[in-house]
Amino acid sequence: MDLGLKGKKAIVTGGTKGIGLAIAETLAGEGCDIAICARDGALVERTVATLAEKGVQSIGSSADVTSSDAFRAWIAEAASDLGGLDILVANVSALAGAPDEEAWRAGLETDVLGTVRAVESALPFLEKSDNGSIIAIASTAALENFFGVRAYNAIKAAVIAYMSALSSTVAENGIRANTVSPGTIFFEGGVWDQRRAEMPEVYKAALAKNPTGRMGTPQDVANAVAFLASPAASFITGTNLVVDGALTQRVQF
Repeated sequence: MDLGLKGKKAIVTGGTKGIGLAIAETLAGEGCDIAICARDGALVERTVATLAEKGVQSIGSSADVTSSDAFRAWIAEAASDLGGLDILVANVSALAGAPDEEAWRAGLETDVLGTVRAVESALPFLEKSDNGSIIAIASTAALENFFGVRAYNAIKAAVIAYMSALSSTVAENGIRANTVSPGTIFFEGGVWDQRRAEMPEVYKAALAKNPTGRMGTPQDVANAVAFLASPAASFITGTNLVVDGALTQRVQF
């Protein structure tokens, strides 16, 4: 299926590792010109070079989504350098798993306000697109009780609520807004890789809960994002697409 992404312009925040990297690579593989950011400038530079090997325009810079003015300026600069913007993927997360106030502040600043800053800065460019699409990465932790009371769960629920409301307000400008909620996603250096090493019983229990018998991969999530970002999903907006291999025990509607 041709997703119709060739020649589109995309920004992916946190595009150097794990899910963000897989999204950037997948969009570039589909022919999107792409801009990425992350805090590690050297890693951004290496990733930009790798993405360019796919034959697309690839740019990137060190940026911190919690630095409001600088981050907003980067979004605008990246969209201008790309020659426009069709797709925004807000992927950066503080992974605020603790129940303390510091975690709540980190999650609010990074996951919620980082998404809001990206969206508000990108909207003037997305309004000029014939395929304006915004996708935020949330989590199935927002959908049911997961590891008790944690900032992360509520913060990701807030992201889903924000994007749902946003979808109604930007629809008249031809822009779609959706979220993707991954379940347990495994990759080297990721959260579940760390838990496998440090908390093997927790890792084994989480693995055993998934009816598919495995955890997801960043590519599983990236495939969902690419579809939602594309013209093939032109009538899908305001949805939360769960990518979890039937891990969450809930009726999804």
